[in-house]
Amino acid sequence: MDLLLERLVSGLTNGSVYALLALALVVVFRGSGTINFAQGELALFTTFVAWWLTTLGSPVWLAVLASIALGFVLGAGIERLLVRPVQRKNDTAVLIVALGLFTGLNALDALLFGTETKVMPSPFPNGLDDYVSLGGARLYGDALGVWVVLVVLVGLVSLLFRRTRVGLHMRAVADNPESAALAGVPTSRVLALGWGLSGAIGGLAGVLVTPLAPQQLSLTTMFTVFIAASAAALFGGLDSLGGAIVGGLVIGVLEALVTGYVPALGGAMQQTTVLVVIVLILLVRPTGLFGSRRLERV
Repeated sequence: MDLLLERLVSGLTNGSVYALLALALVVVFRGSGTINFAQGELALFTTFVAWWLTTLGSPVWLAVLASIALGFVLGAGIERLLVRPVQRKNDTAVLIVALGLFTGLNALDALLFGTETKVMPSPFPNGLDDYVSLGGARLYGDALGVWVVLVVLVGLVSLLFRRTRVGLHMRAVADNPESAALAGVPTSRVLALGWGLSGAIGGLAGVLVTPLAPQQLSLTTMFTVFIAASAAALFGGLDSLGGAIVGGLVIGVLEALVTGYVPALGGAMQQTTVLVVIVLILLVRPTGLFGSRRLERV
């Protein structure tokens, strides 16, 4: 029983990591109707910058704030300078831009920070004695911190979309930008804001995720996390904040249980197995568990 509890705690921790990045994907999708395939590498770049600041003597939390701010600026800048010009001509071109950013940002990380693995300090207590007991399992301070941040972040983003004029504008632009513009919505600012918020959430996710990653901070740190986060967003529904959280936690727990109880499907096959399950679910419900169905007039 203690072993099962440990695996569940580990799965929920990994799932919280996936949920954070999935939340960034949902925010940009709800704000612009676009999937940002460069989200993981954008988060990785801001995390490298945060690590660099800590090497200069900057407090960890200041480096975290810098990562969030940089993520916002980069996200908004990417939308304004790269995404918007091509999206006006061809929606498919946005995918090419995102894939170009994916490889470009990774190459930039290697050029600026090198290929050696770095150690990113955690903003939360993460010593061997910094844990709370849950039954027979241990929940360490950095994992607990990720859980708390996830809950707070979900609450804030939910309030943004449901209780503010800006959130209403973002939903309107994602649903129909032409009609929103005719209604007086400042679509340009709304689109930039959506991408900026997504970049900020990614910047926060990166600095929280990296201390928990087995390989710490390297050029491949965010790749597997992004794949799982994308699956979580699709599983829960690309326009559902709650779906991103549920999807991330489900995938995290599923991975932990598969690795623990089906060794043949663990290791290299672990992620493939989970993704196969997600594909099967999407075949039954293409919009995800909590995604809304769009009706089109013909």
